[in-house]
Amino acid sequence: MTIDLQSLVQPDRVHKRVYTDPAIFELEMDRVFGQAWLYVGHESQVPKPGDYFTTRLGREPVVMVRHTDGQIHVMFNRCPHKGAKIVPDGSGSAGKFLRCLYHGWTFKCDGSLLSVPLRSGYEDTGLDLKDPQYGVRNVARVATHRGFVFASLSKEGPELKEFLGGVATSLDNFCDRAPEGEVEVAGGVQRVIQRNNWKIFFENLHDTIHAVATHESSWRAAKEEFEAMPAGTRKPFEVVIVDGNGEPLEFWEKLELKGYDNGHGFMEGIFVPPTDPVSLAYVAALEAAQGAERADQILRVNRHNTIVYPSCSPHTSFQQIRVIRPLSVDRTLVEIFSFRLKGAPEATFQRTLKYTNIVNSPSSNVMPDDLEAYNRVQEGLGSDGGDWVSMHRAIGRDQPLPGGRASNGNSEMPARNMFGAWARYMGVDTGSAA
Repeated sequence: MTIDLQSLVQPDRVHKRVYTDPAIFELEMDRVFGQAWLYVGHESQVPKPGDYFTTRLGREPVVMVRHTDGQIHVMFNRCPHKGAKIVPDGSGSAGKFLRCLYHGWTFKCDGSLLSVPLRSGYEDTGLDLKDPQYGVRNVARVATHRGFVFASLSKEGPELKEFLGGVATSLDNFCDRAPEGEVEVAGGVQRVIQRNNWKIFFENLHDTIHAVATHESSWRAAKEEFEAMPAGTRKPFEVVIVDGNGEPLEFWEKLELKGYDNGHGFMEGIFVPPTDPVSLAYVAALEAAQGAERADQILRVNRHNTIVYPSCSPHTSFQQIRVIRPLSVDRTLVEIFSFRLKGAPEATFQRTLKYTNIVNSPSSNVMPDDLEAYNRVQEGLGSDGGDWVSMHRAIGRDQPLPGGRASNGNSEMPARNMFGAWARYMGVDTGSAA
């Protein structure tokens, strides 16, 4: 059946089928996730030769491995012999070479074939073990930016630097906040399967207007907790990062939103830089390493959620990345990784973990609010109550900027910007979506 995608996406609204139709989801796996640069992981997850980390690019199971020459390879997690996964899901060390558990074929950590059992059995059979097809296949393209590893399943398309465009500054600031200029994954990973289409999650990241309503139970509880504390008590960090969602709509309206080409963008930070002892010790470490002027420049970059479309959302202020793995039209896996700032006090990393657990973990008081909202949207879109999803708010008021557009916090520009990219990947001409 031919799908008329052109009729489903308009500059100020989209049809509910883009969230609910399994056939459209299958097209996305090919046209969006089969073409774009996708976040794979961080170099620190494979620090030594033979170390590996498995994940998915769209529907494809892949493995990131560090070779003996120090280079990182991203390969399909499939043995070319009988098709078994070459390493189990997760992370670990393969040692000096990759060995398939099924028949013992072994490969170098760049994927090239090293040896096979009973090699003589293949003589005069027409199977040429020197043929590259009998190595573990590498994905089409791999590139890194400041240690963040991206891959594309397509041989064609822009290079990573061009793809990231202006949003690369968020990844830069993520690393610049480390006194040594580097970060590393630490503290494990939290995973949650959301009962919603992957695009709903992305749209919510820069939807500033939902916070007061959706998170009312958690921000009210935080405010009440602080009000019950003795007069003069410094507001605890745990309260600051929760009750901020209760700011009035006028606050959110004044925030800056930026959207870049390819669906990327960021939202201005919502927290005033804290002055408690943990924060002051971190600033002192950054100033000692980078100088007071440079440290001030780094910390003035104040951003909340950044979107690297269509695969991840870095949070520069609290050093975490949420990685989006679509599973089906109404199921999305989100993985949450925390990072350590090299050269920063240990208490700074503990604060990162605290933020992740309190705000973005599946057992927090905040994320379940969002999960409930996402699920209600997904179920509501499956009804006969209407066909269209509005994206009208502040349309036509956004300001152009190099590689994208800017707006204040009340605009649905980020959603329109992402759907502009989605439409281009899917082959739809939407005209202007500003």
